[in-house]
Amino acid sequence: MKDFLKYVFATITGIILLTIVMAILGTISLVGLAASSAKTTQVEENSVFTLMLSGQLEERTQNDPLATLTGQVSENLGLENILEAIKKAKDNDDIKGIYIEAGIFSSDTPASTHAIREALLDFKKSGKWIVAYADSYTQSTYYICSVADNIYLNPQGMVDWHGLASTPYFVKDLLAKFGVKYQLCKVGKYKSAPEMMTADKMSEPNREQVTAYINGIWKVMLDDVSKSRKISVDSLNAYADRYVALCEPKDLLRMKLVDKLMYTDEVKGEIKKRLKIDKDENINQLTLGDMAGVAAKKKDDGEKIAVYYAYGDIVDSETGSVLSQGHSIVASVVCKDLEELMNNDNVKAVVLRVNSPGGSAYASEQIWHAVQNLKAKKPVVVSMGGYAASGGYYISCGANYIYSDPTTITGSIGIFGMFPDFSGLLTDKLGVKFDEVKTNKLATFGTMARPFNAEELALLDKYIGRGYELFRKRVADGRKLSVEQVEEIAQGRVWLGNDALNIKLIDAIGSLDDAVKKAAKLAKLDEYYTANYPDEPSWWESLTNKMNSGSYLDEQLRETMGEYYEPFTYLKSINTQSAIQARLPYFSVIK
Repeated sequence: MKDFLKYVFATITGIILLTIVMAILGTISLVGLAASSAKTTQVEENSVFTLMLSGQLEERTQNDPLATLTGQVSENLGLENILEAIKKAKDNDDIKGIYIEAGIFSSDTPASTHAIREALLDFKKSGKWIVAYADSYTQSTYYICSVADNIYLNPQGMVDWHGLASTPYFVKDLLAKFGVKYQLCKVGKYKSAPEMMTADKMSEPNREQVTAYINGIWKVMLDDVSKSRKISVDSLNAYADRYVALCEPKDLLRMKLVDKLMYTDEVKGEIKKRLKIDKDENINQLTLGDMAGVAAKKKDDGEKIAVYYAYGDIVDSETGSVLSQGHSIVASVVCKDLEELMNNDNVKAVVLRVNSPGGSAYASEQIWHAVQNLKAKKPVVVSMGGYAASGGYYISCGANYIYSDPTTITGSIGIFGMFPDFSGLLTDKLGVKFDEVKTNKLATFGTMARPFNAEELALLDKYIGRGYELFRKRVADGRKLSVEQVEEIAQGRVWLGNDALNIKLIDAIGSLDDAVKKAAKLAKLDEYYTANYPDEPSWWESLTNKMNSGSYLDEQLRETMGEYYEPFTYLKSINTQSAIQARLPYFSVIK
């Protein structure tokens, strides 16, 4: 018995000591991580910024301390970080050029890739060079890399250049197999978001608007590549029709899509020639992560302009997001943040960076109100990203000035209500029976026992109609148009940025930098700097958020299902969403 107790005591002691040691090591690692996140990168002479275009491009990314601790590489790229890094590389005399290495790259919107391309064009104005290489170029990476002085390709590689397509999915018949259907109330013949749940193909008005905007985006891409590569638009269209991804690599040289076929090690030689260093010397490279620590030019001179990022679905609360993962514009949080910026005397103007397909109509109205309060005290300029449509346009329309990317998808002034009817599932499939006792005619309004009747739907139609009238009035007041003028371009119609300019939905085509300059002008500032909001979470907050977010099953499903994951996660969160929506189709894929 003594031996048994002795071994038990020894085991417990060992576990305690191991826990203490692991805690100490963990603390040391976390302290090191926190220190490394705050360090400044020293740029050596004759350096190159190496931009790896691999992974998923998002508007903003957060630091992932867990990935850093475990040695994992993040698969997400932040547009904010990339644009900032390119600007720093342009301003730093020790950085001589940019080397782009393209891989499997996915962008959230065409406007995001356009923004990177424009930043690279601005970089070239400094007289510095850009070189691009890939084993194989996706269409997105080729579009970005077409600005390079030289485009290199692996001798066995390919260039995917095929045009654009939108392939929406429809799950009405799938839901019917489970006894689920949707009842719809909407305003706007172009308001196509509910079609995923209520139709089995695109409506003609939706087909009309989708055709218009994907052709508009493709025209921008064609014109840009044509100008940079000195290839006619007709030739580029012909290459797309031939699906040149399956051509012999040497044919790509003849088409002038690439400049030279070579392997990775040979590209290093070309870069060394540009740097004028010997073959056996190492190239001083800076990664995207390194560039975050490079000091920006004139960071703290002058007055402060706040750049507030509002991206993702617009929701009433944290639990109302369409997706189980991903960023959302939470109305209560955004309104509080904008109020703080309004009361911050150090902030002289605000640029609202919007990248949202919309969401809750009620939440959009609350944010619109907060923007109006802010605008009463200081200038507010909107910079539109990939999407600023429906609710995304709602929160933008009252600003002093609106900039859009030429390929931004905006407008979509319309509202709908989509209500699930589970009575078929409950009664026919599961055998659940309902009865009722009520005091008034509409006491069972919204019951799960049956679908809405004609009288109830008529009431809902009136309610949604009032929401549409309010949305339309907000646009009319903000854009200084009559309600009749807004109605001509509303009805849920989606517009491309270039087209939105002609109908006065926006004021100008321009970048985030253009929006900042306009905000400075409106605030009458000669010297200024920008500060991004909301503040990034601390490394500890990032660590705890990462550990608490999502689930292992969600991550595995996302990885396995790819682009088909999100439409089905919508069903999981359906009961937490606002019933009245001002948004684009839930999952619109352009590629």
